[in-house]
Amino acid sequence: MKADINEFIAGLEKRTPGETEFHQAVEEVIGSIWDFYSKNPKYRKAKILERMVEPERVIMFRVPWVDDRGEVQINRGYRVEFNSALGPYKGGLRFHASVTLSILKFLGFEQTFKNSLTTLPMGGGKGGSDFSPKGKTDWEIMRFCQSFMTELYRHIGPNTDVPAGDIGVGGREIGYLFGQYKRLKNEFTGVLTGKGLAWGGGSLIRPEATGFGSVYFAQHMLHRIGKDIEGQTISVSGFGNVAWGTIIKINELGGKVVTISGPDGYIYDHEGIKGDKVQYLLELRATNNDIVEPYAKEFGAKFIAGKHPWEVPVDMAMPCATENELNLFDAMELVKNGCKLVAEASNMGCTAEAVEYLSEHIDYAPGKSVNAGGVAVSGLEMSQNSMRYNWSREEVDLRLKQIMKDIHETCVTYGKNGSRVNYVTGANVGGFVKVAEAMIAQGIV
Repeated sequence: MKADINEFIAGLEKRTPGETEFHQAVEEVIGSIWDFYSKNPKYRKAKILERMVEPERVIMFRVPWVDDRGEVQINRGYRVEFNSALGPYKGGLRFHASVTLSILKFLGFEQTFKNSLTTLPMGGGKGGSDFSPKGKTDWEIMRFCQSFMTELYRHIGPNTDVPAGDIGVGGREIGYLFGQYKRLKNEFTGVLTGKGLAWGGGSLIRPEATGFGSVYFAQHMLHRIGKDIEGQTISVSGFGNVAWGTIIKINELGGKVVTISGPDGYIYDHEGIKGDKVQYLLELRATNNDIVEPYAKEFGAKFIAGKHPWEVPVDMAMPCATENELNLFDAMELVKNGCKLVAEASNMGCTAEAVEYLSEHIDYAPGKSVNAGGVAVSGLEMSQNSMRYNWSREEVDLRLKQIMKDIHETCVTYGKNGSRVNYVTGANVGGFVKVAEAMIAQGIV
């Protein structure tokens, strides 16, 4: 079996040289579903995996725009439309200097499985640009967004591809993108999610949804081992939308978050990040400076420069920042310090070595299952747009809770091994089955 997997990965690497993040994502999935795949000849005969790792469409384009000094700037835009077997392509747009085709392919591949797990009719896709809003004025961001959408609009639509926000793309950027789409198409449709409540048919709790859903999933993991979030001490990384929503819900459920982090280092606040401190995260993010040290100065907390928060002794950890933010050494530190659970709220937040170590020693669940609440509420926003109607905050939250419970049950169904659950296997096989069956039903397309 190992030889077959190695041959598959070697072939992929030959066809897609240099796409290391994409290769890592595929290898993680292949390793956990290969046995299931091999036992089902219909999947092998239809070459489902070979087809799954090839995006249906990759769009790459030039994005010219003019800065406030009147100078022309050039960025690169992308949309990776990975798999539409279950519905329109669905996945975020990321505006960050680190964006490459490899990163967007890994995210689009993961998104296909994640969207499948939600049980909602959504395919997988991802897009973005190497443009960073950091240090840019609102006028510059608007001009960039308008230029970006001037090309993207011809490839998306409410029944074709429905992008959302991601890193660097919040309510402001979604507003500018939607305005340009409406201008070009002369129609008001649900082509983007994460829109404003007042003007665009946005959904209540969408900004908090990824964090809320991640905590609901972690809560089910804890209940399975006879514990609860109440009374737990928790480390969180990042300080953006996902971390913010995660911290709000943990506080509501009686847990205590003691860390946040940024590119400059991490904050340790032994009193807990709650009350006005949570609101301050929004102010911190709005500065576009991408640093957390000001939090320490504002609230008298401890700032540790140039390090990740995983050295802090906690009961559970929730990576909420970016890919590969938790490595093998970090995983070993967490386990050594008594951490009992890691729920990955970021996409591929742990390195492959960290995933293997954590899965052997404690309960670990991957981002495609833990953070699926964000795209789930985006899917609910699509439904509300189609009905021209907004559900209440309570109704959206109730639906989100049920979706996360169903995802956890899927992971347990496909990942249970004796008294333990391998959440990686459960998420990957559970997500794979639905997509594979749809691909078979639709023929060789």
